[in-house]
Amino acid sequence: MSAFVDIPSPGWPLTFGEAGNPSIVIIHDRFGRLPYLESYATALASRGFFVVVPDLFNGLATIDAPSADELRDAMDLGFALATLDDAIALGRNGTSKVGIIGFEIGGWLALQAAQAGSADAVVSYAGGLTENEPGILPCPVLLNYSDLGDWGTGTEADLFVSRLKEMGTPVTRHTYVGTNDIFANATLVERLDKNAAALAFARSTNFLQEQLVD
Repeated sequence: MSAFVDIPSPGWPLTFGEAGNPSIVIIHDRFGRLPYLESYATALASRGFFVVVPDLFNGLATIDAPSADELRDAMDLGFALATLDDAIALGRNGTSKVGIIGFEIGGWLALQAAQAGSADAVVSYAGGLTENEPGILPCPVLLNYSDLGDWGTGTEADLFVSRLKEMGTPVTRHTYVGTNDIFANATLVERLDKNAAALAFARSTNFLQEQLVD
């Protein structure tokens, strides 16, 4: 039986910080927009960013893995990318630079969105593009990978990084030993790796400050 939880402002983006600052759009993983993302966004806002957190699952979220798989499998890619376009436009506010942080399926979506040239920098947790998803990424990319997940130390991830380098995309890759693909989701305590999550947050924040702050 599916087990979903209510989230605040279902279907609408949450915003943090001051509009007009360099902006970051955060894309949730397959579990949906869970509470930890508010803390993550607040921490980024305290560092001078305007943060937008869209809801790609129309108000649905879960802490149950099979239900999360249902949400991922039912996601409409066109709707998700259009929602991200709206969030990026909200963050850009005319002239501001915009970065994207995506977690797991959100990491994949972040890379998909960036191929359209709408972002100035991308951070992807446990996400990548396969050989069947070609395209140029015209902005710097930071990859936070888990060595026990689908994207980490495998051949597909290596090929993706090599492809980015070949097309001239500035890319930085970090792999967190002993972690799974959901290692930074602080709402799911049993999956969280606090040390890896803190290190990935610091690296991601420093990267985005370098790319987005003049």
